[in-house]
Amino acid sequence: MAKKTLNILPLADRVVVEPAKAEQTTKSGIIIPDTAKEKPQRGTIVAVGRGKKDEPMTVKIGDTVLYGKYSGTEINVEGNDYLIMKESDIFAIV
Repeated sequence: MAKKTLNILPLADRVVVEPAKAEQTTKSGIIIPDTAKEKPQRGTIVAVGRGKKDEPMTVKIGDTVLYGKYSGTEINVEGNDYLIMKESDIFAIV
């Protein structure tokens, strides 16, 4: 996998996450229409802020993380969709 360079530097304790692709079919092979697809709750960290003064960042670029269904703000950079969120919105590193 080629390493992406993103021209965004999040501030403080914020991170930029590239969401995983939504499932296209079920395990049994049924195609899921766009209107019924779930928002992904898993993604890959592509940019990390410097953290707060007394709270260093615990995630790093390349980590796969789980986050809340409605966490973050959607942004579009150079035709790609990303989420920018606080590190506290991340539930776990997978």
